[in-house]
Amino acid sequence: QVHLVESGGGLVQAGDSLRLSCAATGSTFRSYTVGWFRQAPGKDREFVAAISWSGGGTKYVDSALGRFTISRDNAKNTVYLQMNSLKPGDTAVYSCAATSNFMTDYAPWYEYWGQGTQVTVAS
Repeated sequence: QVHLVESGGGLVQAGDSLRLSCAATGSTFRSYTVGWFRQAPGKDREFVAAISWSGGGTKYVDSALGRFTISRDNAKNTVYLQMNSLKPGDTAVYSCAATSNFMTDYAPWYEYWGQGTQVTVAS
């Protein structure tokens, strides 16, 4: 069993940066792939980024390439999403999720989900 809690969201201006954290409980967390997803009002949930259990592999949605960086510290049971050059289109609730499957952008394969943290980017 893995319990996930996100933090770090907030209201920022376009061009600013935020770092989201996904803190996990459960001794097996370090063996899970972790992904970040986001959902804006009236839109479907969207994959943002994922990182393999070792941190050696990462995957991003095209709109995040060059702006967002996913990383993890297994000693702290935490995954981070560093978001730079934020745009109003990045406004959404960001959730982290964990899967025992290989790295994927397919949300139904993620077994554990956090409650999410709101990110609002003002123009």
